[in-house]
Amino acid sequence: MSELEDLEQIRQLKARYFRFMDTKQWELLATVFTDDVNIDMIAEGGGITSSVAEYLPFLIGQISEVTTVHHGHMSEITFNGEDQAQGIWAMEDELWWPEGSPLKHLHGYGHYHETYRRTAEGWLISTMTLTRLHRLIEFA
Repeated sequence: MSELEDLEQIRQLKARYFRFMDTKQWELLATVFTDDVNIDMIAEGGGITSSVAEYLPFLIGQISEVTTVHHGHMSEITFNGEDQAQGIWAMEDELWWPEGSPLKHLHGYGHYHETYRRTAEGWLISTMTLTRLHRLIEFA
């Protein structure tokens, strides 16, 4: 497979990540990660998880009742060998909490910092850290 084909597969992978999260398709979201994915959510009020089994319950607990819209832009992907890559994605997200929640709305800007590993299933996210540049928060 060519580097250009690998690049497109990684971009499609990230598109699925955003779509599965926003449509709350949790079982499908799990398929975009390696089983041993390391996700740093310290800046988002969580910790560091070292598996899909740890990460999904955290994520579901945070946003299962929240309407979310995530956009990823301007990917910077670098290949570190045949089966390893790293990437940075500019991102923007909006979250709306249900009535009665202490938060009403968040509009955020930042970057996803990720690594990818080629597996038998194709390219998967193996590490992910979200850093934010700015947040607009509206409290209820």
